[in-house]
Amino acid sequence: MFKDDGGTVGLNIQVREGGILWGVSSDTSHERVGREPEAPWLDRDETAAWMTLVAMVMTLPTAIDAQLKRDSGLNFFEYSILSSLSRPEEHAVQMTQLAHLAGGSLSRLSHAVSRLEKQGYVTRRSTSGSEGRCIEAVLTPVGYAALVAAAPGHVREARRLVFDNLTPAQVRQLQRVTHEIAAAASPESIKRIDAALNGSGEPDDVVAC
Repeated sequence: MFKDDGGTVGLNIQVREGGILWGVSSDTSHERVGREPEAPWLDRDETAAWMTLVAMVMTLPTAIDAQLKRDSGLNFFEYSILSSLSRPEEHAVQMTQLAHLAGGSLSRLSHAVSRLEKQGYVTRRSTSGSEGRCIEAVLTPVGYAALVAAAPGHVREARRLVFDNLTPAQVRQLQRVTHEIAAAASPESIKRIDAALNGSGEPDDVVAC
């Protein structure tokens, strides 16, 4: 993935149809007839950062899900749905907007809301909007109580996994770095986050229904 100044053999990442190929590549100074150019090498610092980032992305969601499931019976997506519904005063959000806020597709949201309905945490109702009839998800008192009960353990786990390991300066740096990475990977996600932090609750381009 890296190659030092001496041209030694290292691991590189090459994009191929079907995914990313990790492989061993030797010095590329000789002519490579009939083969496509290799992807740019990562240096040692980039390699270390990339491998650590991948490890975090693969393990952190699992740890968060495990804690929530163990303590509250919710997964993180379901927790995000309840949390998003708790923010408006009326505890109701149109399904299309809720999918944006919770960070999932409308299909995934529909399945999750169905599960939450069976537990009595959420109901659905039909309303009129600028684009016609809309479906809203509504947080029930039972669902709100479940969210209140789940939140302290979730916050403790977030602190244990992340914030207890960082200084305040590192937390601010983490926010800046992850914001840039998330903006490159999913601009829509950053719009949702920025809107929430600015108090508007939704990006300007979210469709009403």
